[in-house]
Amino acid sequence: MGWSKISMAQITRDAVSPELTWDLASVFPDDEAWEAAFAKTSQAAEQMADYQGTLGEDAKHLYQGLQADLALERQFEKVFVYAHQKYDQDTTNNRYSAYNSRVQSLYAQVAAATAFFQPEVLAIPQDKLKTYLETDQLKPYAHFFDVLLAARPHTLPADQEALLAGASDIFGASEQTFGALDNADIQFGQVIDDDGQAVTLTNGLYSIWLQSQNRNLRKNAFDTLYESYIDLQNTFASTLSSTVKGHNFMAKTRHYDSARQAAVVPNQIPETVYTTLTDSVDHHLGLLHRFVALRKRVLGLDDVHSYDLYVPLVTELDYPVTYEQAQEIALKALAPLGEDYLAIVKKAFNERWIDVVENKGKRTGAYSGGSYDTKPFILLNWQDTLNNVYTLVHEMGHSVHSYLTRHNQPYYYGDYPIFLAEIASTTNESLLTDYLLKNNDDPKLQAYVLNQYLDGFKGTVFRQTQFAEFEEWIHQQDADGEALTAEAMSDYYGELNQRFYGPDLFPDEQIAYEWSRIPHFYYNFYVYQYATGEAAATTLSDLIINHNGAEAYKTYLKAGSSANPLDVIQGAGVDMRKADYLNQAFSVFEERLDALEKLLVK
Repeated sequence: MGWSKISMAQITRDAVSPELTWDLASVFPDDEAWEAAFAKTSQAAEQMADYQGTLGEDAKHLYQGLQADLALERQFEKVFVYAHQKYDQDTTNNRYSAYNSRVQSLYAQVAAATAFFQPEVLAIPQDKLKTYLETDQLKPYAHFFDVLLAARPHTLPADQEALLAGASDIFGASEQTFGALDNADIQFGQVIDDDGQAVTLTNGLYSIWLQSQNRNLRKNAFDTLYESYIDLQNTFASTLSSTVKGHNFMAKTRHYDSARQAAVVPNQIPETVYTTLTDSVDHHLGLLHRFVALRKRVLGLDDVHSYDLYVPLVTELDYPVTYEQAQEIALKALAPLGEDYLAIVKKAFNERWIDVVENKGKRTGAYSGGSYDTKPFILLNWQDTLNNVYTLVHEMGHSVHSYLTRHNQPYYYGDYPIFLAEIASTTNESLLTDYLLKNNDDPKLQAYVLNQYLDGFKGTVFRQTQFAEFEEWIHQQDADGEALTAEAMSDYYGELNQRFYGPDLFPDEQIAYEWSRIPHFYYNFYVYQYATGEAAATTLSDLIINHNGAEAYKTYLKAGSSANPLDVIQGAGVDMRKADYLNQAFSVFEERLDALEKLLVK
């Protein structure tokens, strides 16, 4: 049986078959049990005050405070998962909407109750702390404390830390203003759609219409959207400039050499990972230029404009895939990872880890969630498309990563850093691409899959690195005392965009203002991780398929946060301190670009 978008969008939550829903009763059997756990967690947060001021007395007190801190966080996570996912499955349910609000308040209580822990540990004299950590009780936590202590040179006296904490809302104000402008206040004009109707443009419609085969619709959407951003260019320049100034101020205050260093080093990532990425991408821009040139030929364009960069080169594929068929495809595509990996995937299918279908009020999109003491749940909004198969294996990558980490690490190492998170999910996508290319001889399907892969790589590796280079430039400009005006940022961004996409891209004036609508520029050197993750996943999938790399890969999935993230992924065969993994990823991109050119160019 398949589920169509129309039928599923109309059903209420209570009409969904239980086997297609996640098993939240495995977290708490009922709401009463959740209420009891909520109250117990709140009480435990209040009791954390008993440990404040004691951590430096001796190893025993430090251990006891650590155990209390970890136990509280662990309790809270389970309470959070139940409330959050009950709400996501039906956001119109007032009871669970209230649960979701209450658990946010509980989070604030827990955060406040545990805020003393790190500053108090850092205040312990180094020699004394070293002797504490050599005791049998605390030895297993060596890496945990290494990460915590790395902040010592950048931690200020307690009164200054309190001042900075109190000013956090001020430092975040410009980002909040951008969000209000971009999500609520900005108004776009109307665009005539394919049915001849005048429709008010939204950011959501814009992303859809950029993929339309109707070039006039794409152009009108592009022109209409950017007209509004250009009208507000000085306001957006002000919000972005203020955010950059805040990043640079905090970096200087905490004794970092730059905002970039302040953003990446606390995550145990050396700056060379960032610079190696940007250098390697710049070296391989010729491949992106070729992809733009292919687009020009296939679409029969005199010039490729920015609004032509997202339309598929292969028209919509008639390849419906039911959820049952998707499960079969996923198991075959992930087979190179071994029977032990597939056994976990089957558990996900059979033990109700997955909330499959759409229903009224359900949160849109997809994600993998859960905590150390729950199933690594997956939220889907299933449609019978190949894209949804990719979504399924992507989220399954996250969930198996979580499962293996939690079954092989203690709680305090039972999570993994964001830098490593997307690698597991994207590796699964790469394995699916390889499977589809090798097991289907339909030229149109082959071209569709290749186009999807190349567009994904373009958007994740090339585009996110372009963003990373712009982010580096604006922070350096401010550090050098240069004003970040709308004109200055647009001039630089326009030149950067042209350098990335090459001579076949027409230099549309509007695209120079794209910086004004990218929320990631407010996230403080975050976007580069999308690019490194995609490149690492491409390389890992090649190692798994062609070089017996599955066992080493699963060792990475089991490691959690028990070691430096670069050491963890190096154990799987990817040294992200060097450019080799990027070169291998670009080699795969080039190979698949060659294949698509052969299929599409007559």
